[in-house]
Amino acid sequence: MPLSLLAALVAAALYAGFQWTVQVVVYPQMTPVSARSTEDFPAYEAAHQRRITALVGPLFVLLALGSGWLLVDRGPVPWAFAAVSGAMAAIVVAVTGLLAVPAHRALSTRWDAIAHRRMMHADRIRVAAASVQVVVLAVAAATL
Repeated sequence: MPLSLLAALVAAALYAGFQWTVQVVVYPQMTPVSARSTEDFPAYEAAHQRRITALVGPLFVLLALGSGWLLVDRGPVPWAFAAVSGAMAAIVVAVTGLLAVPAHRALSTRWDAIAHRRMMHADRIRVAAASVQVVVLAVAAATL
């Protein structure tokens, strides 16, 4: 297996695991927290943003490096696998910037159920893209 494929697969798997945890554990707990104290929710959201950024920032870097390396140095990996992997990583980053970040900004000022639903929707897209990327890369690895 080319090192570029291994790096892309590891980075994608790490990110997908993170994203599934956020989807299943982190974001759903925001609703009960807001129900207990809407006044304290902005502080909760600010703490969430600080802590999650310390984790997701390096994961985004790994995801970009792994996906980019595979696109540049595929070795025997067919172009389609590398292209789909890169596209899924791009979707994750775009959805984060265009949908999730604005929802988090809205939630940083006050609890907003509509912003929370938008954030959950954005996260489902990221989970799907991250999962597709892992499957595509695993299939690529298995077929070499």
